[in-house]
Amino acid sequence: MASSSSSTGYQILQQGDTPDTVPAATEQEVAMGKSLGTFRACYVVALCCIGSFLFAYDTGIVGGVLTFPSFQNDFGYSKADKTQVNSNCVSILQAGAFFGCFFIWPLTGWLGRRWGFIIASVVFCIGCIMQVINSHSIGLFYAGRVISGLGTGAATVLVPMFSAEMAPKEIRGKLGSCFQLFFATGVCVSYWVDYAAQVGISKTSSTQWQVPVGLQLVPGGLLGLGMLLVRESTRWLAKKGRNEEAYASLLWVRGGVDSPEIRAEFEEILAGVELEVRESEGLTWKELLLPSNRYRMFIAITIQLCAQLTGNTSLAYYAPQIFATIGAGNKTLFITGFFGLVKIAGVLTFILFFVEKFGRKIPFIVGAFAMGSFMLIIALIVDTHPPKSSATGITSSGAAGIAMVYLEAFAFNMSWGPLPWLYIGEIFPNRIREIGVATGAASQWLFNFVMSQITPHAISSIGWRTFLMFAIFNYAIIFYSYFLLKETTGKSLEEMEIVFGTVDRLPTKDDDELESHAAHDDTTREIHETTK
Repeated sequence: MASSSSSTGYQILQQGDTPDTVPAATEQEVAMGKSLGTFRACYVVALCCIGSFLFAYDTGIVGGVLTFPSFQNDFGYSKADKTQVNSNCVSILQAGAFFGCFFIWPLTGWLGRRWGFIIASVVFCIGCIMQVINSHSIGLFYAGRVISGLGTGAATVLVPMFSAEMAPKEIRGKLGSCFQLFFATGVCVSYWVDYAAQVGISKTSSTQWQVPVGLQLVPGGLLGLGMLLVRESTRWLAKKGRNEEAYASLLWVRGGVDSPEIRAEFEEILAGVELEVRESEGLTWKELLLPSNRYRMFIAITIQLCAQLTGNTSLAYYAPQIFATIGAGNKTLFITGFFGLVKIAGVLTFILFFVEKFGRKIPFIVGAFAMGSFMLIIALIVDTHPPKSSATGITSSGAAGIAMVYLEAFAFNMSWGPLPWLYIGEIFPNRIREIGVATGAASQWLFNFVMSQITPHAISSIGWRTFLMFAIFNYAIIFYSYFLLKETTGKSLEEMEIVFGTVDRLPTKDDDELESHAAHDDTTREIHETTK
């Protein structure tokens, strides 16, 4: 069958076509198309990673806001209630995010990735407006946190999914790691915005807490509006049987130049969809229990558990308290601000120099070893040189402890920070990618909640042994990474079926021809036997 032209002017690959039948583009056109495609892929990923920025900023900003006298005065709670209010504000956001992961799953499967992001953006902005209004009701502020959490949780599902589906496999690792880059940036910005509001706005003015909270509306709005300017996921469209739109989407995100390489990629996408349909008709819960899918679901949950057991999320939530524990003196807030900058430096280094060079497993293993070693050193420093409550400056042992915390954060953001989100976004087949990524994201929020509740009690109860505990966890994670994680670098999303042992190879057009010939032979034999 010959290729047919779409309403958009593109020729759509039909059965029987081969990449060799496509009119060849000039080398200059191909080069320009690749450059434009790289830009568009980076734009799409950067836009959807605003959801990661929201996740980090919304989580980080509340810790500083709750310390402002203006906030305490406007909402009228006592110092005795301060700890409980702080815990509630963190916990209810995580609860909303947990359920948001599952609410968005059927919606993005039905409406697509773009509209999933737009819905998440609208929900988040509604929650943000409820928080920024000076209602003098802590209950309304809590409600706003829950609603924002729904939008944030939905975004954490969509970011790795949409990024993996639209990025070229050659740079999927770099672009997928942008989730952690935007997360680290959101945390850093939240630290410095809190600091600026504390020193730059009057303590008696409601504006002191409204500005940090209200600034969330900027990235929240950009996320939804920006999605109106991009194409729907190629793989989602192909899964829905809308092959013409799927090819137009792929052509757009690869730079708009029709070439044999793009045709071959599209053919591979269709082959992957065909394989998934061939394996089983209709998505059922039993499909999740197939050996390869069960293994991937196990990885999606446990990899997020391991990310929390590294201890870095606990450092992020309770950085001021932890820096005080290791002897930061009265410089805690300022040191916390630079803690955020170290995270950004770590992610950038990883994206620019390491992610596609060393694959996935090696950074997982080396990162866990490095973090375990730094946590062990911190435990020894705090045990042998405990900080003195009367100290006003940074002691030499405190400086060493702070340096180790910075190095631990740097190691985390070169390994277990960016890689889990990238990994869960690329290992699932199209048929269960929504529920797979949703389960992984929800697991992150659940384990995040658990660690945020455990850490402050651990610090106050067992002190330096908290860092020893995280060191042991990190060393255990080395064995998890070596024996359970599979290398996915350089593989297309369709080739993950081979990586995880579902099939030995993807179906090709030769298979279709063999099946057609076999069916023809069977029909001829039946007619012959009937005639006899």
